[in-house]
Amino acid sequence: MTSVVIIDDQSLVRAGLRMILDQAPQVEVVGEAADGRQALDLVARARPDVALMDIRMPVMDGIEATRRIAGTDAGTRVLMLTTFGEDRQVVDALRAGASGFLLKEVDPPDLVHAITGVARGDALLAPTIVRRLIERFTAAPTRDPALLAPLTAREREILIQLTRGLSNDEIAAKLFISPATVKTHVTRILTKLGLRDRTQAVVFGYETGLVTPGHPG
Repeated sequence: MTSVVIIDDQSLVRAGLRMILDQAPQVEVVGEAADGRQALDLVARARPDVALMDIRMPVMDGIEATRRIAGTDAGTRVLMLTTFGEDRQVVDALRAGASGFLLKEVDPPDLVHAITGVARGDALLAPTIVRRLIERFTAAPTRDPALLAPLTAREREILIQLTRGLSNDEIAAKLFISPATVKTHVTRILTKLGLRDRTQAVVFGYETGLVTPGHPG
């Protein structure tokens, strides 16, 4: 059972999301909040696996709330809810520590799948979408490439493929190794670089210049 909280300033949106999730046996809604400040209190109290977080809210927006949640030991992963036209905010949210994002118009089965995937630490959302956003807004490295120093040559190679949006199976086929070996390397990469999940690894790959827009590894 994956526990989730819903944070959105629109009561109708919260009600709609709850109605969908209440019908999913693998997900349990354990609370709701109407702004980022309430979200912090709710997460501290309920310690959910996943927080569905709106970007634009009063009092405290979703990006700042995400940054603060990511800095706690609650273990809550943030899945941003967004609409078309919020590309800039999506990138900022990923940099703040969000594990991914969904459009508010997402189909119910995809919403449930995304929530359970985020809880497992999987690459929940279309990596190609994340890559396109990062390519659009990251024209030059913004983090020191020396941060990649702890990685072995193989780990660096796998991080390049992660940044390009490949799944474990696709990386395994490309590098002629087993998916289990890829999974082990990914775990080590995240640990060495202090990253929360694969989505953060995509951002990191672009920000350090390991992969650059127009030259994907």
